[in-house]
This record gives sequence, structure tokens and C-alpha cells, in this order.
Amino acid sequence: MAGRSIAIIGGGLAGLSAGIYALANGYRPRIYEQHSEAGGVCTAWTRGDYTFDCSLHFLMGTRPGCALHALYDEVGALGAGRRLTRIDRYATAVDEATGRRIDVTSDLDRLGADMRALSPADSAFVDRFLRDVRRFVGVDLGGTDVAPGIAAQAQAMWRMRRVFAFLARRGNRSVGQVAQSVRDRFLHLTVMNLFAPEVPYLFLLMLLAGLANGELATIEGGSDGFAAAIERRYRALGGEITFGAMVQEIVVENDRAVGIRLADNSVHRADVVISAADGRSTIFEMLGGRYADARVRTRYNTWPVFDPIVLVNFGLSTQWPPSADATMVFLETPMQVAGQTVDGFYVRTFSEHPEFVPEGRSVAQVLMTSNWHAWNRLAEDRQAYEAEKGRVADDLAVRLEPYLPGIRGAVEEVDVATPRTFWRYTRNYRGAYEGFMMTPKTLMTRVPKTLPGLAGFYMAGQWVEPGGGVPTVIGSGKTVVRLICRADRQEFRVPAS
Repeated sequence: MAGRSIAIIGGGLAGLSAGIYALANGYRPRIYEQHSEAGGVCTAWTRGDYTFDCSLHFLMGTRPGCALHALYDEVGALGAGRRLTRIDRYATAVDEATGRRIDVTSDLDRLGADMRALSPADSAFVDRFLRDVRRFVGVDLGGTDVAPGIAAQAQAMWRMRRVFAFLARRGNRSVGQVAQSVRDRFLHLTVMNLFAPEVPYLFLLMLLAGLANGELATIEGGSDGFAAAIERRYRALGGEITFGAMVQEIVVENDRAVGIRLADNSVHRADVVISAADGRSTIFEMLGGRYADARVRTRYNTWPVFDPIVLVNFGLSTQWPPSADATMVFLETPMQVAGQTVDGFYVRTFSEHPEFVPEGRSVAQVLMTSNWHAWNRLAEDRQAYEAEKGRVADDLAVRLEPYLPGIRGAVEEVDVATPRTFWRYTRNYRGAYEGFMMTPKTLMTRVPKTLPGLAGFYMAGQWVEPGGGVPTVIGSGKTVVRLICRADRQEFRVPAS
């Protein structure tokens, strides 16, 4: 079956990954990307002398020998010796109302001592929490791709035995449910916001265990460099991309996907179609909802999705020390952002990459959750939309003063990306930067990569991988090509490093 053509909708990380593995297995893929460059949400943009990184604050599974490190190597993401810098501090939490703060570090003994000092009344919770984290220290939990067959499935089950044992004993609860037993308000907020309250408690344990394992790092070149390296691997293998290609319809004949139709009405036929685009648009617009059964509709109607974000970047004439970790600021006086009350935000500073920041200068980046509907309504009135973006940036510059003294006099460039911005560049549902939220329910639900009754069609990316994230969507592209190879009864191969 070698030489069959594949049309891939979307040039984000999942689409690029699917293209690379397709080429390694003798297929002829072409990616159709509606934007002018590849990478999807994993991107950066330039304003004046500054480049503002949108996505890749840290990378998981970067220690050589980890399953995820091998996956990155296969798609060329680590490039030719691109420097990885280990993260030893995940976050610093600050409570403006009380002035208290705590560092979340890879040193679990220190973390436990600091948490107990913060709230002696919560010592029993802290002991249990750190004991749970240590269950997963030293365990490679990064395998995102499992080959078909009983032997491979058994190996995967054995590798994840600690996970299953933990779930059997402690249940699959959310972070929010576990944090209910924390008495101290600040410690409660810290635990709740280390990722998101809705995610499984297990995920938070694995994240902190990865930090302790030395598996979290920043990568030289950031989001743009990471995505560009994967695109180079795809092109080096012979892959092609058509930019400015908005897919309107997946062409179906006799319940088989046979190609795509673009916005200019041109039709491009293919033996197989992979959508690595927004799941809702794919199923209910490109396919008209014809292959959405009750389970698919329930998923899209009821499963929670990640809240969209506002990302505010300040290009600063003064150099502040870089902080790969986030400072989580719990505000004493909440902000109003597009009519929504915001109780806190995350702030990082960047100055270590000369390709992003001019010498002697730096970038301060603020991230906060926001509301799609409010920003979408504002965007109908361009003047009101821009005015609200400017007001939010001005408010933040004042609120950052205690953390970055003198910031208001050092601002040279300002960029505000709203949920509407993310939608415009990615067409993701409601401007989501990731798809379905990972919850205790979705963690245990396997989302099919196909649709019922439709042959020759597959889906990859964050809408078939609850929780999303860089390694997961890359692994999703690999999984889909493995499924295609299995359907074609040919051996699956990985690209040579």
C-alpha cells in the first residue's frame, strides 16, 4: 500500500507529526494549513525588536532515555544540539492579601518543609501529598503511543502499574476535590492552581514527579524553534505544505473520505484524510455532522474544554533575570477583564534568548483565563475591542510594579492576545489553546481516532487526546499513522534519527 496519498488538515504539531510518520512509512502526505506558517498554537510573533513566545513555557520528558525524549527525537523537535535547560522550580505562589509566598521546587523535602511552615494545621495533608508524589518519582510515565497487540498492551500495562495501583487505592479524584481538605486559604489556592482544579489529582502528582525527576526543561528557540525543527524534518523527508488553505469540506463518496474542498472551491483528492484541525469544525462543519453518533455528540455537548486565555506581553528596555517558572499572583483586589472578574494571573520574564529579546532588555508575559463570548462580542466593534485590550495592559503594568519595579517606565512594546486572537489564527473552538479538559472522567475514556461509518478518515490532535499538550499531540500523529499502517496490513516504521 506504499505510495498512497494522505491529505492532512492542519499544520500544527499533530499534523506535522502525522506527516513525518506517514513519510517514514511510504505514504505521500500533503498538509493543508489555513494560516501562513506551521506550528498552530505552538508559535511566537514579532513586535518591533521583540519576539513574544505564545506556547512552550516548558517541555516535559526531556531527560535522555525517557519515552518522550525518544518521541521528540523521532520528529526532529530537539534539532541539532538545541540546548535544554532543566527547570528546578515549577512556580512561585504569592498571596497579595497576606504577603506570603512559597516556591514549588524539584526538592520535595524542601517543598514539604515550606508547606508545613506555611500551615502547620495542614501537616497531615502535606505528608500524604508528598508521599503520593514520591510514588511516581523515577517512573517513566511519558509513553503516549502503544503498539497494537496483546504483548505491547501488556507491556504498557506493566509500565503503568503504579498508576493503576494508585487509582485502585485512592480513586480518580480531581485536584479540586483533593484540595478541599486543605485548611489554609493560601495553601489551598496554591494546590488548586498548580495546573487546573478540574484535572485529575493523578496528573498533578505525575507533573511534580517529573519535576523531581529532572524531566522538565526549557528549550533553546522556544515555541517557534521547536515547531520549525519539526517542520524541517517533515520537509527533509519530502513532505509538502499548502499554506492559506482553508478547508471547507471533507469530500465523501460512498461513506469513504476521498479528499478535501478548499474555500476557493478547489478539490484535492487523496486516498486517506487526516484532520488535525479543530474537532468541532471537522465533525459538524467539514463533515456536516453526518458521522456524529450519540457518543460523539455527547462528548462535544457536555465535556468541559479548557478556558481560553488572555496573553499580555511587555517588551521592556530593562533586563530582569529570566524566570522559566511562573509566579502565580493571587490578587488582593481582583481585575475586571472584558467584564469578567479575574482573581489572579501568572507572570514570567524572558531575557536569555537573544533571538527573542534584544541585548540588555527583557519580556514580561502575563497569562490569565478569560471569557470567549465577551471578547467575541467586543471584536464586533474594533474600537471597543482595542480599547479594552489597552485598558487591560495598562492595569497590568500597574499591578506588576511590586514584582518588576519600574516596569511602567520601561515598556517599549505591548501585545495583547485575546481568545479572539487565538481563534483567528487557529480556528480552534472559542479560541481554545487546548481542547477537552483532562478530568477524572476523560482520563479514563479512550477517544477514537475515527468516526463511526466513515472509512479512510482519521483524527489527530488535542480533540482526540483530552488534556492536550505538546507531547500528547505529537504522539497522536504517530498513533494515527500506526492505525493507517495496520489497516493497510503493513509494518509500522519510525523515522530514522
